[in-house]
Amino acid sequence: MNNSMISAMVSMNALQRKLDVIADNIANIDTDGYKRKESSFEDVLTTVTQQPDGFKQNGRVSPLGYNNGFGMRMTEITRDMQQGPLNQTGNPLDLAIEGTGLFAVEANGRTAYTREGAFHFVPDPDPAKPKNMVLVNNQGYFVLDTNGRQISVANNAKVAVDQDGQVIVKNAAGTNAVATIQLASPVRPDALVQMDGNLFVIPGNLTKAQVFGNAPYTPAASGTTIRSGYLEQSNVDYAQEITDMMQAQRAYQLSARALTSSDTMMNLANNIRG
Repeated sequence: MNNSMISAMVSMNALQRKLDVIADNIANIDTDGYKRKESSFEDVLTTVTQQPDGFKQNGRVSPLGYNNGFGMRMTEITRDMQQGPLNQTGNPLDLAIEGTGLFAVEANGRTAYTREGAFHFVPDPDPAKPKNMVLVNNQGYFVLDTNGRQISVANNAKVAVDQDGQVIVKNAAGTNAVATIQLASPVRPDALVQMDGNLFVIPGNLTKAQVFGNAPYTPAASGTTIRSGYLEQSNVDYAQEITDMMQAQRAYQLSARALTSSDTMMNLANNIRG
């Protein structure tokens, strides 16, 4: 197999992965809190090959040598954590983070993080609290407070959330803050592993301090506010994704044509030799 066939094959594989990333972004354009994925590429085994001595002519301006490589490969997939537009819903339990930060939820026995804030109350599963309700997200995962506990309130209470994430309860006994929704802002967002349901978790080989830092995160200090009655939309730009998809498709077609041309030339060479 010659260099041109290897280069075309490797490039086609990388471009297919890029198209998969673009397709994932477009499929989640209406997913609240979704963060756009971006792919990075690099050349594979690129070297500068020296030309024969016959090219060493007096007055030559261009460099003596040419690049010889084997296509490109995808090196990593990163996430664009830029905030998406806020959509007003009018539901006081729909929460959007204006600024940095992620909501903390309990998913399958571990803490996960998300920007999607479509919350609601369900009956408290704790048998000791039959007259309480607990805050969950739209997938049924428990929303956690700053102490890592579930947020449970009385069934007959009126609940609101202020800009600092405090859960304020109004009932016959008066009005008071019973909990504060836990927010966390990663210092290494690319270290988080994405799960199903638009959730992120800390990988097993890292600690929370390594991903989120040692300093406690406070919304007020970071300029972050909680907007009640809003949901953050996806930050995917449809026009940009379509443009990237067209570029990737054209590059894929070019690599496929190079592969076909290389195969044709190899067949011609074999027939001549035979």
